[in-house]
This record gives sequence, C-alpha cells and structure tokens, in this order.
Amino acid sequence: MAELTTIARPYAKAAFDFAIEQNAVDSWAEMLNFAALVTENDAMQPLLSGALASNKLATLFINVCGEQINEQGQNLIKVMAENGRLKVLPAVSQLFAEYRKEWAKEVEAEVVSASELSSEQQQQISVSLEKRLARKVKLNCSTDTALIAGVVITAGDLVIDGSVSGKLSRLSDKLQS
Repeated sequence: MAELTTIARPYAKAAFDFAIEQNAVDSWAEMLNFAALVTENDAMQPLLSGALASNKLATLFINVCGEQINEQGQNLIKVMAENGRLKVLPAVSQLFAEYRKEWAKEVEAEVVSASELSSEQQQQISVSLEKRLARKVKLNCSTDTALIAGVVITAGDLVIDGSVSGKLSRLSDKLQS
C-alpha cells in the first residue's frame, strides 16, 4: 500500500494544484472518484494488467468514463496510461480527497489595525492571505491606536507586522546593536 501511495502522490498533487488553479476542486474530486470506480471494476482489471497498448487503454478508459471526465481529466488518464499507472487511480483519488480536506480548512486571522478598516480593505487582506496560506481565511478585526498606523496580522504561526510602531521598534533594535 505504501508503494501505491508513493506512486500516486505526484499525480494527486498535480491534479490538486491544477484543480485549485482552475477553481474546480469539487469537480476534480468527482472525476477522480468516478475514474477510481472504473479502475476497480472487475471487467476493467484484466485490461489494466498490460494486455493493451497504452494509447488504446487510455482511449478505452476515456470512452468508458464518457462525460464524467473533462478534457483535463482525460489528459491525466492519458499520462497515467502511458506510464502504466492507471491501477493507482484509487490511491490518487484518496490522496486528492486528503489534500481537499486539508485545503478546505479555514484559518482565523487576527487583524489589529490603528484605525477601523473598510470592508474593501478587509476583502483585500482576506484575498491576499488566502493566496499566501492556500486556505480559506476568516478575519477577526480589531483596532489599537498604539500601533500609530498600519496593521498587525496573526494567522496561526504567521505574524505580519506592518505597523509603524513595529517598524520603529525594529529600527530601534538595529540602532542599539
């Protein structure tokens, strides 16, 4: 089983990264689940053992899947068939599901600003953090006039100090050393 996971991981990761890029994580999960079911079908098992040339196997597999797999999914099937890896599709689907669960987690970010943030500013911060953390972000905003200006963002272990008081503190540390 560990060997199948090792073989499946790069395919799952590539599919997951592409799905995130295309904002199609749910549809990719459905495609991979369906392809995994086709792979596990008793009628398909003998064909996966190398009885057919890779291009014929890929074409047959895509025809069996029909409309359930889009063009990019078909490309993944072709690449996996060329490399003799269609047998690991169930493991690819399982790893994809694990990546999806991890990705779907929401991170809470504490945003402390010197003055009240507008909804547009909050949206910009949220979008930037989602890109950086590759997760959904929920903002908890508060104000602290001691910051003078700017913001301090804390999300888990990540701290981004863009406040004037933080910059003055760092400058003071540099001057004293």
